[in-house]
Amino acid sequence: MPLVEVNGAQVWIEDSGVPAGRPDAEVVVFGHGVLFSGRSFAAQAERLRAHYRCVRIDWRGQGRSPASRSGYDMDSLYLDAVAVIEQLGLGRVHWVGLSMGGFVGMRLAARRPDLVRSLVLLDTSAGPEPPENVPRYRMLTRVYGLLGFRPVRKPVERIMFGPTYLADPRSRAENDAWVAEVTACDKSGITKAINGVVDRLPVDGEIGRISAPTLVAVGADDVATPLPRSEAIAAAVPGARLEVIPDAGHCSSIEQPERVADLLEKWLGAV
Repeated sequence: MPLVEVNGAQVWIEDSGVPAGRPDAEVVVFGHGVLFSGRSFAAQAERLRAHYRCVRIDWRGQGRSPASRSGYDMDSLYLDAVAVIEQLGLGRVHWVGLSMGGFVGMRLAARRPDLVRSLVLLDTSAGPEPPENVPRYRMLTRVYGLLGFRPVRKPVERIMFGPTYLADPRSRAENDAWVAEVTACDKSGITKAINGVVDRLPVDGEIGRISAPTLVAVGADDVATPLPRSEAIAAAVPGARLEVIPDAGHCSSIEQPERVADLLEKWLGAV
């Protein structure tokens, strides 16, 4: 799927299309976390595509979406998500959002319940960025802006990934591909995307309105959005279910692709 025009910007959409023999297949839309792209859900989309239409969004300035001059705050990305769903005629979708994709998903489910069939929130938070994290994230962003991604790779990896994944030699190839993808992006877009996350407004006052069936899942070793933040979401969203993913940090869909695919397959089959 080529770039799609939304709200004065262009976003890249990876669309598996309607599965063969399933013209009424339901749609799963994936929203990735900051510094990544729809590729972070490749394993899950591959598993589900035989039964669901799988649509992966690259947020502004990340993956294959070009940088835009503005619109990196979470409310603007929420409007981008609405535009994608409506322009592609997807109807009510199952939204799967990791971290930043979860920030968007909570807004979408609370404000446009007509567009959300069910909600999966991975490694995310309904609150603002904790003040103790902000100076470090600002410093890493400044270094990245001056010197590129490679000098900050190690500290960023320790934020994004858990120790089990980082200790596995097989993770190196996946992480090298991720670094190459980030390096290929316009620095201005990545910087604005990071700032959009760091400066995000909370939605904890809205999520009590979510009516869609909701699954909240978090890596047991997530240091960026640790377990208590997922517990707070699950407690605030009526009927939400909470799952902890063993041996995973903040990027559970990459670190434990099969476990997350199993979780989604079971969840989607039941809602």
